[in-house]
Amino acid sequence: MTKNPISRMPDPGEFVPELADVSAALFRATGNRSVPRSTVNLIHLRAGQIVSNTYLTILNTGFLRKAGETEERITAVASWQDATCFTGPERAALALLEATLQPAPHGRERVTDELYAEAAAHYDDKALATLTVAIGQINFFIALAVIGKPQPVASLADRQWD
Repeated sequence: MTKNPISRMPDPGEFVPELADVSAALFRATGNRSVPRSTVNLIHLRAGQIVSNTYLTILNTGFLRKAGETEERITAVASWQDATCFTGPERAALALLEATLQPAPHGRERVTDELYAEAAAHYDDKALATLTVAIGQINFFIALAVIGKPQPVASLADRQWD
């Protein structure tokens, strides 16, 4: 069986034009500089890996490369827990993302008080709120990516990596 290289939902914005406004608002909210853009892209890349979505992983890898991120750090996102190339704040952000997206251990909260305290040790209130919005932002796009199944194309890669 040959896979169809056409997206299931090629342009949801055509049917829901407000999507452009929502997307722009989310990018503005996460772009307030309280959390480095590289940290946002690292957690967005990890989210794409967790949900096994090629479009999101290519997109966010491209953003990271374009920003000058090293191949070592981009590659290490998949195994960030034992990678030594991430800072404390990046590790806290990745841990919050994983706690949000992964099933919680039986009888435990997804985001424990200890995990929140760890993140709060690295981020002030504005940055924690921004990080929370960044996690919500990628969850918004995960729904579009896994349901609509946009296909990564050379032009996307070229735009992101040049």
